[in-house]
Amino acid sequence: MSLLQEYMEPCRLIEKRRVPDGESGFTTNWTDGAEFSAAVVCNQSMQARIAEKQGVTSLYTVTCNPNALLEYHDVFRRLRDGKVFRVTSDGDDIQTPKSATFQFSQVTAEEWELPR
Repeated sequence: MSLLQEYMEPCRLIEKRRVPDGESGFTTNWTDGAEFSAAVVCNQSMQARIAEKQGVTSLYTVTCNPNALLEYHDVFRRLRDGKVFRVTSDGDDIQTPKSATFQFSQVTAEEWELPR
């Protein structure tokens, strides 16, 4: 087991569902989806700190197995503390080469609140 794998912790996708409201419209609900493991690390680079001072939410790097490929605007919850994140990049942009000794993909994410 690699150090990165030891750092991963349980997360769960949160799926957006639109259901009819009975009045020719719909309501939006958020429901739990698939569970996966990821290492979620707060970006403390100088650029991220400057962005935070300008009002950008905290930025994170999320590393997970390629079979849990996250997509732009996916929403997930870290189970340890219930913190919710929204993905801000595509999971297929950063992946290890097939010849690597262990495989992973990375995305960026921001802290997020589920709309009511």
